[in-house]
Amino acid sequence: MAHGVLDANRYLVLGTSERDGRPRVSPVYFTHDGYRHLYWVSSPASTHSGNVAADSRVGIVVFDSSRPTQETEAVYVTATAAEVASDELVDACAAAFARLSGGARPFTPEELSGDADLRLYLAVVETAQVHVRGSHPVWGSGIDRRVTVRLG
Repeated sequence: MAHGVLDANRYLVLGTSERDGRPRVSPVYFTHDGYRHLYWVSSPASTHSGNVAADSRVGIVVFDSSRPTQETEAVYVTATAAEVASDELVDACAAAFARLSGGARPFTPEELSGDADLRLYLAVVETAQVHVRGSHPVWGSGIDRRVTVRLG
């Protein structure tokens, strides 16, 4: 289920912490490499990027909001996130942009370094859980719950 959700969806909701401790959530287009590495491109000037620079601990949820309630599935992740270092961009870009969909295009390392406005970010999954709805035909128990899974 977790692999299916990550493969079928293009956006994750990134949860970071503001400097005063308040939570902040931001939707970002993402790709993954082996389900344990989640990538997105963002401006280092954006609030969520600043939050990641100050505190690398993030929470992530991926779900398809267009599905009816009786078909909900989601993946919840805790991860450590950071901007990808310039000397790692060649390999990271190859991994991050190998599986694009929805009209997205690959970025080059040159577009994500130096004076460029954007950077590549990576979240390394530490823990993952799936949302199992109470009515799930195989794993349902009558009550919605989260079940810990291994990704990758």
